[in-house]
Amino acid sequence: MATPPRKAAAQPADAIRKPAAAAKPAAVAKPAPTPPGAVKPVVSRKAVPAKSNAVAPAAALAAPKDKPKKPKLVRDSFTMPEAEYKVLADLKKACIKAGFEVKKSELLRVGVALMQRADVAQLQQVLATLPSLKAGRPKKAK
Repeated sequence: MATPPRKAAAQPADAIRKPAAAAKPAAVAKPAPTPPGAVKPVVSRKAVPAKSNAVAPAAALAAPKDKPKKPKLVRDSFTMPEAEYKVLADLKKACIKAGFEVKKSELLRVGVALMQRADVAQLQQVLATLPSLKAGRPKKAK
């Protein structure tokens, strides 16, 4: 005697679905498979603590607003005669001898600060004594 297949007991739709709280945690993205013979990266399996919803104190929020913005730095290149470049090296050595270290870029910034304080007539006199230079990079020696 063959027994007929059993039908599943009728259950309400709510009983079949799992509640949202019991749902599986979000799947972690798996890294791409490594080729044979390659060294596999070490993956940490430490649990990341959940972020706190606590409100930070007002004093902690005010501190970052008081920080001054850092000035944007600009990189540039320029050409100068070798003799004038040697002056930078000599000034740097003199500063070290005097007991403080200085960088070439700081020496150039000091020069800009001094030019800013000078009169236009003084700048014109100093510029007249400088030899004119061809713009651009010097050709490389073969």
